[in-house]
Amino acid sequence: MPQMDPKGEPEETTIGGEDGGGGATILALTICSAAIGGTFQYGYNISIINAPTSYIQTFINDTYTERWGSGLESSQLTLMWTIIVSAFSLGGLLGALLAGPLSVRFGRKDSLLLNNGFLFAGAVLVLTSRVAKSFEMVIFARFLVGINSGVSMNVQPMYFGESAPKHLRGAVAFSSAVFTAFGIFLGQVVGLTEVLGAQHLWPYLLASNALPGLIQLLTLPWFPESPRYLLIDRGDKDACVKALGRLRGGVAPISEVEEMLEEQEQQRTAALNSGSSANKTPWTLFKDAGLRSQLRTVMAASSAMMLCGNDSIYFYAYYIFLAAGIPPRKIQYITIGTGASEFTASILSNLLIERVGRRYLLIGGYGLMSFWSVVFTVALNLQSRGVAGMAYLSMACVFAYILSFGLGPAGVSGILPAEIFDQSARPAAYMVAGSCMWVSLFLVGMLFPFIVKGLGDFCFLPFFAVCVASAVFLGLTLPETKGKTRAEITADFDEGTESGKSIQTWEWMNP
Repeated sequence: MPQMDPKGEPEETTIGGEDGGGGATILALTICSAAIGGTFQYGYNISIINAPTSYIQTFINDTYTERWGSGLESSQLTLMWTIIVSAFSLGGLLGALLAGPLSVRFGRKDSLLLNNGFLFAGAVLVLTSRVAKSFEMVIFARFLVGINSGVSMNVQPMYFGESAPKHLRGAVAFSSAVFTAFGIFLGQVVGLTEVLGAQHLWPYLLASNALPGLIQLLTLPWFPESPRYLLIDRGDKDACVKALGRLRGGVAPISEVEEMLEEQEQQRTAALNSGSSANKTPWTLFKDAGLRSQLRTVMAASSAMMLCGNDSIYFYAYYIFLAAGIPPRKIQYITIGTGASEFTASILSNLLIERVGRRYLLIGGYGLMSFWSVVFTVALNLQSRGVAGMAYLSMACVFAYILSFGLGPAGVSGILPAEIFDQSARPAAYMVAGSCMWVSLFLVGMLFPFIVKGLGDFCFLPFFAVCVASAVFLGLTLPETKGKTRAEITADFDEGTESGKSIQTWEWMNP
């Protein structure tokens, strides 16, 4: 148990060993094990669906013809494909709503383990769909995979944020974005014709996501649960100290334990005063005036991450590369560069986040994206008028836009709920943030073809508006959270809220 020295200074409690590099190793292995079956799956499953598009559409048409004697029209086939793509987003929305209750009921680690059930069920459906001659099984499989991604995108950053020491909290939580980008990149590689991208292999390509899930099932049980969850939610101080000791190399710092105990006591007091449960729901978050500023910031950041059009630019990249004169058969290799760009940027941002801070990475990322969207629009217009070299400028803009996204918004958005909400509000905050993210992804996926058709070369101007608005709003509302306790972060938000009220009062009294 934690002890105090004669001078009143905290000593560190040794649990099963001495302090050393063991804690860093355990923490790193925990991150890899959780992420390979977590946010990695989100990036991987977004990526692998692109390569077999035409093959799956052929399967749908052939199945329909065998059932009804005639094939689907082009518009009907496009609609069926849109349903398959949208099923992933709808599943993600349901997963985001399930993530909060799961993480409270079973814990962060066990929720990630149980989440693999959706993945394995989806893999079985995909592998048997061709034998069963049922494209509906593919739709349901993508829905289940979406649930898996929705749960992992919320629970994993929560798990990381609660397990990391304060000085590494941002870098550890940002690793979720690194694994998402790695999933996108690896999915593009696996989708190559020479790997699993051939026509007869598309069911195995879509079911290949079961392998990372299996790796997680075999490895994650060996690593500790979130210490904060064990102490604050379960009230098990001994288990918390033991888990914290493993994550810190055998030493459970008394300062961390005392901070958790203080937060636990605050939650108990708040629950007694309000007469409600300690764990908040999304509805109670919206009703809590003291948390509205934090909630608005998280909702804006989560929505902007999808509304900024980064996923759409992956889709548009094919046509840009084609216009640049790259042979269609070679485009799949060039497209891998887009995934590699985001992966590289996420690693760089992971190294910078504890130096630069969250706020500047977010604002800078959206600022750069705003700039590149303008350059991109100009290049597309000049390209359509036959100006030489504009196709290559468009290509450069694709990579620059993705790099800018990976530098900040891709990772910082996901760690904000873990940093600015306490233990009782965090699961509900992730439910709200995840819902905003998946609804935005669904809307962009559904509307982007119509935006391209209606605006043509100006199709990225709506994304420019989103990026500018996001940079301005987050610059005004988000305080820096680097190296701060949750009490300090809450005080910063409260100070910002009071400043805003003072300005409004002054303006009202002095029209």
